[in-house]
Amino acid sequence: MSTQQPLDGRVAIVTGASRGIGAATARALHRAGAAVVLAARDADALHTLAAEIEADGGRALAVPTDVTDAAAVERMVDATLDRFGHLDAAVNNAAGGGHSPTPLAEVDIADFDSALAVNLRGVFLAMKYEIPAMLDWGAGTIVNMSSTAGLQAVGGLTGYVSAKFGLIGLTRTAALDYADRGIRVNALAPGPIHTEQLEAAGEQARQAAAQAMPMRRIGLPEEVAAAVVWLCSDESSFITGATLPIDGGKLAGSPPFRRPTGGGRPNPTAT
Repeated sequence: MSTQQPLDGRVAIVTGASRGIGAATARALHRAGAAVVLAARDADALHTLAAEIEADGGRALAVPTDVTDAAAVERMVDATLDRFGHLDAAVNNAAGGGHSPTPLAEVDIADFDSALAVNLRGVFLAMKYEIPAMLDWGAGTIVNMSSTAGLQAVGGLTGYVSAKFGLIGLTRTAALDYADRGIRVNALAPGPIHTEQLEAAGEQARQAAAQAMPMRRIGLPEEVAAAVVWLCSDESSFITGATLPIDGGKLAGSPPFRRPTGGGRPNPTAT
């Protein structure tokens, strides 16, 4: 039986790789056989993760990068090519900026701009430099990290929702532009995932998020990472321009009506 890994010999960039979904994705890509280029602003975290992957027998390169800086993003891709010679896959996961829940008219313009700069423009810049490298190599796969908030709006999150909706449009456009040139571009739309933000929010917030899901739990970064590996592999070779929710059924619709525990008729307003 073959023991070849699905991404054996391939090279992948992961932005936002210093923590959470990005770090889990980098580890999963390494376990699938890929060399991994780690990009984020936190240089210390990147170097720690790179050392971990190399200690496990993998190949990793830490490239501190601000995805809002075009020159820095170009250097990230150049460093990848200098070290590994080609680029097969990219996971554009970096996120940031924005604002706390705020009604639209009260949102500071700079906060709105910052959400778009990182979550949307940053992905545009990443693809602008990743795609030519993939074209030179003859093929490639890109996975952009959107959100369920990019498919179903959330009140109060004007900047984030706008960026994540835009990211899905950006993904589809890139997929169409390069579908006949060997490059596939897809997006993931995670729901509540147990990352540092939910950890910091506290147990009560995590329980509330879990109970809002049809599966009655929140997701794990490793579950998102597994989907990334699949989309970067040949097993998904006929998929491009798609957005895959990873949300415990959140976007599927309303859960069934439930009878009160004390009996009686179901409450049609219950959720």
